Amino acid sequence: MPIPEYVRSIRDKIGTDLLWLPGVAAVVVNGSGEVLLGRRADTGEWASIAGILEPGEQPAEAIIREIREEAGVDAEVLDLLAVRTDEPVSYPNGDVAQYLTLLFLCRYVAGEAHVADDESLEIAWFHPDALPPMSVRQTERVRRGLAALRGDTRPAWQ
Repeated sequence: MPIPEYVRSIRDKIGTDLLWLPGVAAVVVNGSGEVLLGRRADTGEWASIAGILEPGEQPAEAIIREIREEAGVDAEVLDLLAVRTDEPVSYPNGDVAQYLTLLFLCRYVAGEAHVADDESLEIAWFHPDALPPMSVRQTERVRRGLAALRGDTRPAWQ
């Protein structure tokens, strides 16, 4: 996966030590109620579409960019679902990062979902009753998005 240039410049200074980064993620739902997921190239895990904010980028714009870059579809932001500190992640190259993630609920607008970059092995729509195996964190993201669609919400900071 490509490392943004500004992250690479920080890594040149701190090596693989823990790096705190702002991130965005989305629960993208289509008109049939299916959820868009990608199988990550770095871990092989099915996950919500996510990425790192570029310097100065607005979070809602960042997640729309990430959805287009990773899955080849256009979407619109409906709501902010959560603001959470994720557990630290250790990458295969030894880098350690921790993300403050803004989770958005997004609605599919247009395009054919497909692997659009090297960050995913597969991109697919899943019915909520037939989700692939996912981590607890990823499952919670999807559950929160589906609950919001039903009108069952909780504060975004929980």
